[in-house]
Amino acid sequence: MSAPSTPQYVPPPNTPPRQIISRSKGTKLLIVCILAVLMSVPAGCVFLLLLDRTHRAEEVTREIGGLMGGPQTFLGPVIAVPYTTAPKTEIDSQGNKTTTPSQTGQLIVFPVTGNAVATSKSEVRSRSLFRVPVYATDLHFTARFDLSQVTGPANAALDWSRAQLIAGASDSRGARKDIVAVIDGQPLTLAPAPEGAQNINTDGGNGQLDLFSSPLALSDMTKPHEVTLDMSFTGAQKLGVLAYAKSSEVTLSGDWNSPSFGGGFLPATRAFHHDQQTPLMKGEEDLKAGFRATWSVPFIARGLPAVINLDSLSSLGKSELSVSFVEQTNPYKNVGRSLKYALLFVGLVFLTYFVFESTSKRELHPAQYILIGLAQITFYLLLLSLAERIGFDLAFLAAAGATVGLISVYAGMVFKSRLRGFAALVVFSLLYGMIYTLMRMEDYALLIGAVAAFVVIATVMVLTRNINWYGREPEAT
Repeated sequence: MSAPSTPQYVPPPNTPPRQIISRSKGTKLLIVCILAVLMSVPAGCVFLLLLDRTHRAEEVTREIGGLMGGPQTFLGPVIAVPYTTAPKTEIDSQGNKTTTPSQTGQLIVFPVTGNAVATSKSEVRSRSLFRVPVYATDLHFTARFDLSQVTGPANAALDWSRAQLIAGASDSRGARKDIVAVIDGQPLTLAPAPEGAQNINTDGGNGQLDLFSSPLALSDMTKPHEVTLDMSFTGAQKLGVLAYAKSSEVTLSGDWNSPSFGGGFLPATRAFHHDQQTPLMKGEEDLKAGFRATWSVPFIARGLPAVINLDSLSSLGKSELSVSFVEQTNPYKNVGRSLKYALLFVGLVFLTYFVFESTSKRELHPAQYILIGLAQITFYLLLLSLAERIGFDLAFLAAAGATVGLISVYAGMVFKSRLRGFAALVVFSLLYGMIYTLMRMEDYALLIGAVAAFVVIATVMVLTRNINWYGREPEAT
């Protein structure tokens, strides 16, 4: 006996063709969600393009910054003193003698107090589409040394006759003139030190410090010594000063309007010259706008003794006091931030089209959803390409206007309704306005995105509450 055949679905007489084809809105919604997720693939391609442009911008930054001296960190005046330890002989329990030969080294003596003032003037250098902030800075250091209590390692003799005054900078190529110091009224000109460059470990990573030195003729070790030192350098992106004294006071000022303060300590005070209540200091007369920040680092906060070995100088990098010259509108950073929400906003646009479809007599093919998604991905390409040329704000306005106009007109055409097209224009304008808000309010981006997503989902649930998701005829009661 053959098995009974499975009964086939036979539509009722006079059933419209659309009802036969689209029997389940639930299935259609699943397809739309899958298509929205698949849009992550072209969005990922745009992200790879963004990474390539960002890498190219970083290369240009390194090239131009290298010619100007790059990110600069400066070391104020310290004193280096050579020392020699005496040979040491030890006898163990069996009578064997072990002799440790004499060793040589250099001690770094920090001043008791130090004050550094750096005033910078900035400009933007461009190469093709890429912009790099560079600056020229004049630095004035003062230091007060007390050498009467300086001692070296055990069994070590200090050679004060070969003591040197030392200062440093990250890249000597940025020097605009010689480094001149005055100690106890005697002028000195510093030259590249025999020790060469020393490694320096800052919060921004490992770097290098080019050292400059000049011999000192110190006859009286009991009295304090006053030192002043002047530098003039160029650099790019960042300006930093190390806390070179036991107790350091540092003031950095400049004409850049969007500084970012960093390093091992945040500034104690900050002021901006465009505030009318901020008086200008000496050397700031030509600064019509910009900033001024001051740091005060006491001995206990610096975390280093008053005398260290030259090999330990790298530890001083943790006390860097710095300001970075940041561009307010970095197109790559803003476009990258907007790409993080690409899936969310593609999904919201798809949901809007699905609601229009579910509440009308028109049905969209999955291929049409793909076209709508590709139009949204093209928005990010337009945004990236335009932002490199006209800035992020104008680029967003142009790219968003074109995209919203396109998908709104498309909605009006496929649903054959001007009202639907106008509704799409309002909804999509609000969505892209929310994208811009998320870009500008980074601290509140997560909150705004979460609330907006909740409101949209709640609205969709209300608008689709009467949809026959299974596509079945209602049962007679």
